Amino acid sequence: MQIPYSQTREAQPATTAGQYRTLWRWHFYAGLFVMPWLMVLAITGTLYVFQPQIEPWLYHDRMVVAAQTSPRLDAQVLMERAAASLPAGSQIRSVEVNRDPTRSAEFIFRLPNGERESVYVNPYTGAVLGTLSVEHRLMKQARDLHRSLMLGKPGELLMELAGCWTLVMLATGLALWWPRAGATWAAALRPRLQLRGRPLLRNLHGVAGLWLAAGGLAFVLTGLPWSGSWGTQFKALATKAGMGSPAGVWGEAPVRSQIPAKPMKMDDLPIAQIPWAVGNTTVPVSTMPASSMQGADNMASMPGMKHDGRAHAASGNAGEHEGHQGHEGMGSTGLSPASLRAEGALPVDEVMAIAARRGVESGYSLVVPSRPDGVYTVSYFPSDPRDERTLHIDQYSGKVLRDIDYNAYGAVAQAISYGTALHMGRYFGVANQWLCALISMGLFAMALTGAVMWWMRRPARSLGAPSRPQARPPMRGWTIGMFALGCVFPLMGATMALVWAGDRLVFGRRARG
Repeated sequence: MQIPYSQTREAQPATTAGQYRTLWRWHFYAGLFVMPWLMVLAITGTLYVFQPQIEPWLYHDRMVVAAQTSPRLDAQVLMERAAASLPAGSQIRSVEVNRDPTRSAEFIFRLPNGERESVYVNPYTGAVLGTLSVEHRLMKQARDLHRSLMLGKPGELLMELAGCWTLVMLATGLALWWPRAGATWAAALRPRLQLRGRPLLRNLHGVAGLWLAAGGLAFVLTGLPWSGSWGTQFKALATKAGMGSPAGVWGEAPVRSQIPAKPMKMDDLPIAQIPWAVGNTTVPVSTMPASSMQGADNMASMPGMKHDGRAHAASGNAGEHEGHQGHEGMGSTGLSPASLRAEGALPVDEVMAIAARRGVESGYSLVVPSRPDGVYTVSYFPSDPRDERTLHIDQYSGKVLRDIDYNAYGAVAQAISYGTALHMGRYFGVANQWLCALISMGLFAMALTGAVMWWMRRPARSLGAPSRPQARPPMRGWTIGMFALGCVFPLMGATMALVWAGDRLVFGRRARG
């Protein structure tokens, strides 16, 4: 005769019952802390995986255009149209390259007040369709809530703790609902809808936990590498071990553009410094004798000195030149308002053509250099991690200085790339999005049912934690596992010690009293 699953715990031996109550107590503490943050993670995560569908619908008037048979205007022209619509002093940061004929051209600028603004331009007519604040758009806010509750570093640490404690909640929940004492997996995995009230909630909570455990574990493990404390240290350690990402995939480019020599007219120099007769000839400074170079860095202040009609524009702010010897004397006039690029730099269309020849044609971000020796950076992160690509291109010559593909990643970096693609619902298309949404909302439902069950059983003016067993049961394996988890995640280990101490000192004293 098959024993009903709900009755198997009533006839447990004292040792097993004590172990069960200990696990239940830890599950309670983990759930009590995790519940509100898990709900936030679930809602914001579900929103974010559907970003490709939500944003074009929400901002249709700016992001979507009617496809036309006429050719698209040059990206450089479109960028200049976008710049003209912004306040003076706005600086281009990146071009979001999308070859979809129904999508507008997007350019991201940094405004004089420091905020970033996306400008959308019709690629066929050049008409500016509108702007959108990068910081205040819905998906950016959803992402900030998901990662840090919009609280900066403290919020990042809090959400990291929530992820770590979710591991405790999942592990103890699995142990609590694991079939034992004659129960079967069929009973454990099948909801008993004939129940009512709290027993029904408990049954649904446990059954859903078994079904969602693998997905919840995957979410936590793929999200933690991007956490503010542990994730940063983990990736740095992987890089030192040769298993992380190569330099230049994230952050500042490790290479620099070769700034071409500034041309000068020989008839603009004092006659004593000209070793040969020239007319109106322009020669590079680097070809002149050393005697003719005297004072060249300060020629703008020389009496009677005049340029040949071209100004050497530095693509960046003065503060961005610190730490780069030999460039400080060039000035920091910023990008030319007409061209939005340094004097002599390639237009973005040529850089896009270089990327296309390397196999990167659409769906990437082209970061525009903000300093004279900066580089164009192509950041391509498609749905399949094996196609990821980062190109650093000399802004003057067009030479590809660094070409980083998936094969250049270390083992840990490759695993993180796959995990990120799955976590964000990108790897296998719409099915991946819906799977992520199902797991997220399932975890939301578990947090909600857990909160309702706690409220229903909670005594008045009490926390309502499950009672501690009279005798400490043998749980060496669990103790070692929790200790190891605390060592791997030190921030979590510290809070586990605090919970254990509080449980012993505060609630334990109340129980004895």
